[in-house]
Amino acid sequence: QVQLVESGGGLVQPGGSLRLSCTTSRSILGFSAMAWYRQAPGNERELVASITRGGTTNYADSVKGRFTISRDNTKNTMYLQMTSLKPEDTAVYYCNGIFFGEPLWGQGTQVTVSS
Repeated sequence: QVQLVESGGGLVQPGGSLRLSCTTSRSILGFSAMAWYRQAPGNERELVASITRGGTTNYADSVKGRFTISRDNTKNTMYLQMTSLKPEDTAVYYCNGIFFGEPLWGQGTQVTVSS
């Protein structure tokens, strides 16, 4: 069973930074694409950023210029570096990966941006 495990969430003040990590239980090279989604209370889950095996990235307009997605194949880990955080970034952040055609999800990590 392939697992995705997120870490790095927490409470941060507006303007602050956090880095989320998503570690896979199998080689990250088995994932054709990976992504971060988020879901705020009362809202639908939305795509934040994605990255392909080849390194092509894509971002939601709301996070462009503030968030950076990356992956370290040697550590089987994907990251989301978040800067200039805003209260509206508050949500549960989920790691997603496509493993041989099958979408997999992590359990989520809470990010709260508040003073």
